[in-house]
Amino acid sequence: MKDLEDDIPALMNGLAEAARAAAAELAFAPAAAKALALRTAADAVERREADLMAANARDMEFGREKGLSAAMLDRLELTPGRLAGIAGGLRAIAGQPDPVGEVIAEWDRPSGLHIRRVRTPLGVIGVIYESRPNVTADAGALCLKSGNAVILRGGSESLHSSTALVACLAEGLAAAGLPPASIQLVPTRDRAAVAHMLGMTGGIDVIVPRGGKGLVGLVQAEARVPVFAHLEGICHVYLDAAADPGKARRVVLNAKTRRPGVCGAAECLLVHASARALGQSIVDDLIAAGVEVRAEGLSGSRPATQEDWGREFLDMTIAARVVADIDAAIAHIRTFGSGHTEAILTEDDAAAERFFTRLDSAILMRNASTQFADGGEFGMGAEIGIATGKLHARGPVGAEQLTSFKYLVEGDGTVRP
Repeated sequence: MKDLEDDIPALMNGLAEAARAAAAELAFAPAAAKALALRTAADAVERREADLMAANARDMEFGREKGLSAAMLDRLELTPGRLAGIAGGLRAIAGQPDPVGEVIAEWDRPSGLHIRRVRTPLGVIGVIYESRPNVTADAGALCLKSGNAVILRGGSESLHSSTALVACLAEGLAAAGLPPASIQLVPTRDRAAVAHMLGMTGGIDVIVPRGGKGLVGLVQAEARVPVFAHLEGICHVYLDAAADPGKARRVVLNAKTRRPGVCGAAECLLVHASARALGQSIVDDLIAAGVEVRAEGLSGSRPATQEDWGREFLDMTIAARVVADIDAAIAHIRTFGSGHTEAILTEDDAAAERFFTRLDSAILMRNASTQFADGGEFGMGAEIGIATGKLHARGPVGAEQLTSFKYLVEGDGTVRP
């Protein structure tokens, strides 16, 4: 394998050729076989916990030597609880309805034609991601469920963890008699592999990048293959004049501090001028929890600057600003948001409806933490990422979003006049 790793084009073309052949088989693989593969993989994750933890320890050591931030190390770390969550996610995906072959719409025409629009796999999906080894399991499982082959290129810091997780998925594929090349991991840290993936228009049907702004921006700028992506998770929480104080304090603290390094973490708090006193209490809560609050119109850790608006901190830092009213909050989000997730805290139905109607982010919430911006929390079992574009997939990308459709048209000797 080492010789092949030194020839990146040969390595990547070989992976793509094998994936293309596997995708042709997966397109009509029985739903029961895919479910069996995922349940077996979940069992393997639980049985191999010690091996997975050992592999992750090597990655954590590599990450520390590389100088990863505390938030990035948190993304990288596997714990018994997180491994249990991975196994649970695999079983949840296995138990979901199979999207392939689902009839989306069906109708008859006066000509005598009967037409069905049915879900069909995309083909071969390339996933490029940083740090989080759970993406290995989530992406592999969702692609398999949706009948797609996948080529996974994890971050250099998660290579050992991802390799161990792919071994669990491979055990599931073998048990179900599915092609072993259905789920493949690029076995090198060489960044040339990423560059090659981005140009593989004949081998990969869509690229899904999952990581920081640098990675996603590179993919969006250089990919010749279609991309599902979000550049940044600049999530806003707007504290309305009609917010319930108890709800608001709980939600904002959770939205920022539960896991500050995930893309659904709140990065900016906007406070209606009439709710300034409550906003100050929330800022005080955040500071007491160890958050640096860069504030305008409130007493924070330090004054905000123009550079703090529209910034994804991915750390225990948040920007906060007093705004005149809900329309000023909406204008701020339109200017500085990334189209990921925004939340309004209010008991006023009209205000909530205005917020929902006038903003067009992929996810809009009312009286709920932005940390719920997650495919698992949406009932999808897991997600391959959050798409903020407006074409094909948007929001959490689960198995259903990894399909396209085709038309099945039936006649009875029908001819067109």
